[in-house]
Amino acid sequence: MAQIFAIIQGGSSGMGLATAKRLAARGVTPVLVGRNADKLSTAKADIEAEHSVDVMTWQADVTNTDDVQSLVGKVDALEGNIRYLVNAAGYFSPKPYLDHTAQDYDLYHDYNRGTFLLTQAVARKMTATGSGSIVNIGSMWAHQAIKATPSSAYSMAKAGLHSMTQHLAMELGEKGIRVNAVAPAVVETPIYGAFIPEDEISQTLKGFDAFHPVGRIGTVEDVAATVDFLLSDEASWVTGAIWDVDGGVMAGRN
Repeated sequence: MAQIFAIIQGGSSGMGLATAKRLAARGVTPVLVGRNADKLSTAKADIEAEHSVDVMTWQADVTNTDDVQSLVGKVDALEGNIRYLVNAAGYFSPKPYLDHTAQDYDLYHDYNRGTFLLTQAVARKMTATGSGSIVNIGSMWAHQAIKATPSSAYSMAKAGLHSMTQHLAMELGEKGIRVNAVAPAVVETPIYGAFIPEDEISQTLKGFDAFHPVGRIGTVEDVAATVDFLLSDEASWVTGAIWDVDGGVMAGRN
């Protein structure tokens, strides 16, 4: 029986790592993609200590064109069944529109370029086996603007990811591949370290508890549970969906 792989872009921390752990619990072999070797090593050790799987790690920066080309080559060469792909890598640092530089804009959209090409390589492998499930980590910010966290370039990029999700669902459905996305609101993850000191992230984000109708910010496990469901055969009739995993934020105004 062919080995079943799940490629998790951004799998060394946050939502990606939480999802990788859930997949490992189902006997799937996670392939963690991340740019920090130490974080990848730690994530691999954590998963292997909890589950009877061998974890693979690919060190790469998806905003770097050479690294993306190398990733595509690794996907092409991987022997086994790539059943799942989760695109969870990202960057978030709020900045007013008038203060954005071209470099700020390029960084966000370089993530999308890398995601586009990696997903294309994986989709080709999935096409060869006639099945696969892909989940993209989008954002609530792609649905609505939040004045307290101005993020025009980030939101453009995430809106593009949502759109790609729907287009791929239409094109790849007949090949047995489902493509969905989740759109989280405020979730406690390391991504906020771009503008909040690491030891202050938890306390700072608690200030957004009341922003969510359920009364609290999200956890990586909250999002990973939904991603895991969308990847699974339990969601076999769901594709092209962008699910709000946001504690009720999109339901209305608080």
